[in-house]
Amino acid sequence: MTKARLMQGNQACAEGALAAGVRFFAGYPITPSTEIAEILAEKLPQLGGKFIQMEDEIASMGAVCGASLTGVKALTATSGPGFSLKQELIGYAAMTEIPLVVVNVQRMGPSTGLPTSPGQGDVMQARWGSHGDRGVIALSPASVRECFDVTVKAVNFAEKFRTPVILLLDEVIGHMRERVELPAMDDIEIINRKLPVVPPSEYQAYKPDADGVSAMAPFGSGYYYHVTGLVHNHLGQPTQANTITAELIERLHTKIDNAKDELTLYTGHYLDDAEVLVVAYGGSARAAIAAVKAAREQGVKAGLLKLITIWPFPGHVLERVAQQAKKVIVPELNYGQLAGEIERYVGKDRVVAVTRVDGELFKPDEILAPIITAAGGAK
Repeated sequence: MTKARLMQGNQACAEGALAAGVRFFAGYPITPSTEIAEILAEKLPQLGGKFIQMEDEIASMGAVCGASLTGVKALTATSGPGFSLKQELIGYAAMTEIPLVVVNVQRMGPSTGLPTSPGQGDVMQARWGSHGDRGVIALSPASVRECFDVTVKAVNFAEKFRTPVILLLDEVIGHMRERVELPAMDDIEIINRKLPVVPPSEYQAYKPDADGVSAMAPFGSGYYYHVTGLVHNHLGQPTQANTITAELIERLHTKIDNAKDELTLYTGHYLDDAEVLVVAYGGSARAAIAAVKAAREQGVKAGLLKLITIWPFPGHVLERVAQQAKKVIVPELNYGQLAGEIERYVGKDRVVAVTRVDGELFKPDEILAPIITAAGGAK
């Protein structure tokens, strides 16, 4: 461990990106993510990396796609309106299997909304924002230290699975400060993308290995291949063949679905005997754990499943921990986005959505009240 520091969530995210090997950032200032860009603008050149402020969010996304194709670990950061603008190129990165990380420090929307207020309204946009079907990895930290650790995970997952990864912070997590001790570099797992082991004449950029992931040659290293958002064969050449189309689209899902156990990150609190289960993530999880502890003090068997991995949704974990729960409480700073997904696994009659959409954080009592109500109804 390094010595203790007082650190902001956005700062920890930037430090995690650097520790994971990110050496390129392109972005555009937007509240509440701007500190990530500011820190990387200072530190990337010191490490031989590159920072560029683009003219807009669309160009920023294109730049990180291009940088990653040259073999550089690349990241961009934005908030809700910018995240919307990036969606077409996020879909392009998924189709062309370009590893990169998009940090979205969420704020209240729609549109410009409340730029300095917390929100969690981009959960479904992270899953379905770009058109078409694809597998998605989206992670959400709930503390400053988790911002560091989960950013490292996001970069590693992007590199390992050749896919864009979404990192969903929210304004409170991005701007809060906590005392943290970061791990020593020797203790941090770093994953790099697979490189080809065949000569250029035999290389097929989209021919998957047994894990569904293809080796990726950096542009400029002597390997030629075509990159297109059109459906393409293993050489990257466009095609309309039904069998190739099905194989490609299915593989964009299965390379992620088959690794669900590895991708599923969460913490459990008081789950062994929980009769009322709270499922929370990001900033809302901080009030949720306080509410669960208060419920325990009142004799209510409450527990918390704190999700870090949002997509692929860890339904297998939810089904297991919710078996004995009479009710599942889902607090979110939106109109109930993840609650609907949770209903698919535990049944609509068991889910209680607790929502807040006024730009303010949950207070523990606002989550405690439905926990107590659910416990009373279960008796």
